[in-house]
Amino acid sequence: MGLGLRAINRFAGLPMVDRLGLRKPAQQALYHGARIGFRGAGAVARSFQATQKLLKPARLSPAANAGLFDLTPTDEQQMLREAALSFALERMRPAAQAADAAGAAPAEILAGINDLGVGALSIPEALGGVGGERSVVGNVLIAEALAQGDMGLAVAGLAPVAVSTALVLWGDPTQQATYLPAFVGERPPAAALAVLEPRPLFDPLQLQTVARRSGDGYTLDGVKVLVPRGAEAELFIVAARLEGAGPALFIVESSNAGLSVEADPAMGLRAAATTRLHLDGVKLPAAALIGGGAAEVYRDCIRLSRIGWCALAVGTAQAALDYVIPYVNERVAFGEPISHRQSVAFAVANIGIELEGMRLATWRAASRAEQGLDHARETALARRLCADKAMGIGSDAVQLLGGHGFVKEHPVERWYRDLRATGVMEGVVLV
Repeated sequence: MGLGLRAINRFAGLPMVDRLGLRKPAQQALYHGARIGFRGAGAVARSFQATQKLLKPARLSPAANAGLFDLTPTDEQQMLREAALSFALERMRPAAQAADAAGAAPAEILAGINDLGVGALSIPEALGGVGGERSVVGNVLIAEALAQGDMGLAVAGLAPVAVSTALVLWGDPTQQATYLPAFVGERPPAAALAVLEPRPLFDPLQLQTVARRSGDGYTLDGVKVLVPRGAEAELFIVAARLEGAGPALFIVESSNAGLSVEADPAMGLRAAATTRLHLDGVKLPAAALIGGGAAEVYRDCIRLSRIGWCALAVGTAQAALDYVIPYVNERVAFGEPISHRQSVAFAVANIGIELEGMRLATWRAASRAEQGLDHARETALARRLCADKAMGIGSDAVQLLGGHGFVKEHPVERWYRDLRATGVMEGVVLV
């Protein structure tokens, strides 16, 4: 299938296609090839096997509480943030437009994000990682920095980290020993957290994907949407309603019978290569259930995911602000820069004000989560603020560029499309 799509894609890029009038048929062939071809089984998975025996789960300890309300990043956090930001601006930003058009993230960008060590920082040393204590704030800073390069590419690169983080936080000894060593190897598996379902006003606490008890295991049925890199993923963590209980998380390998994947491109996040997962009678062993199906495990997963999306929104909004300021100062109309107009100046100032509010709310929720404190209220406030204001910032950035904001020559139209995801996405990222 991959060779066939590659051949069609290469043919569609030939100059003679336009001369022969075959552009539209080639595009249709490529589109239908992606839609139908991905309906096969998911990526051919590696054989996940336990490489060691753990007597108890390996967890990261909560960060120490300094007793002061100070969200200033530590020297280590600032160093990681600067490294991620440098990679985002120098490598991700130039590749973003082509990745958005292609609907896929370049392999070298994904490898670069992995080389930053984001995944290893979230895995305890006992399992081959370098993590010592929970670093939710550090993960938020890295996600925010990567999103300044491109949100879609950041989602594609951070999707596997969501799976490894979930296994560290809630996996039992067998689950950790079986899956986590692969995430610290030279070739970590593509993996994704799948929560969202295809219906309006989706509520993550009211899932239609069902897990029924079957013998000594479970059978999953349902559909998940906007799952990043699902076509190449080897491992999924799927949210499903456990029959007779409530929402829970299950480990699903791509080789499981009954699992199929198809392309599911959206308005934004196109570089994340989002897909749709079909679960038709997927049989899982009892060991696939994460955290014993505890309600608090699932709720904590949703909260940490929402903090992650807030971080991505803050980073993308910062990119928009950094782009808009020099534009309005250099764009001349009626004999002077348009920034001299109060309506323009106030609009830019409002973006800066709302952005700082989003950042503070996100960092506060992350700080409480890092210390093991209750963060339900802080997460809810951050998510509501970021969902509302991020879309407004994206819209204002397009408006401030006028006609230039509507064309792909400038990146603000892509940032606007990506920022719309903040209020609708659930899962995918986990900090």
